[in-house]
Amino acid sequence: MPTDAIADTSFIIDWVRYSGRDLLFRLFSTVWIPEPVLNEVRSENSLSWITGKLAEGKFALFPELTNYRDEALRLMELSSRYPVRRLDYPEAYCIAVASDRGYVVLSENGGAYASQFLYARARVWRAFEVLAELLRLGVIDRSEFYKYERETMHRFSRRDLERLGL
Repeated sequence: MPTDAIADTSFIIDWVRYSGRDLLFRLFSTVWIPEPVLNEVRSENSLSWITGKLAEGKFALFPELTNYRDEALRLMELSSRYPVRRLDYPEAYCIAVASDRGYVVLSENGGAYASQFLYARARVWRAFEVLAELLRLGVIDRSEFYKYERETMHRFSRRDLERLGL
């Protein structure tokens, strides 16, 4: 099981609205928040959650480093060649770091999710994969997927839900 993850803004914004948000730390010992992601976060709820988890040592800041910046820019350019949503810099930065360090990228960005199948080495988990792993481990039951949808107003695809027999 992965021990570290790196989160982008799209994941944080959705996940913070979920009452079971701290279940994330049953899967990951550290969730890294890159500086480019932190610079994007504007929501008071998201900032409050990040600040609290930084103080608890559950989140850690990941600095913006030149080698990952350069790789992120390369990934952004590469992403424009595919018929999926183009990567923005913060998502590309997460993928660059995760590819090198073996972290899981946490993202709701469709381009970031598709990147793992097209051109990037990083594993990308959406909230769906996080909940599926928690279900597999017996931490949650199937009703949690519907609870997540209700609380966050985020709808999972019918195909994903059917894969789990939901």
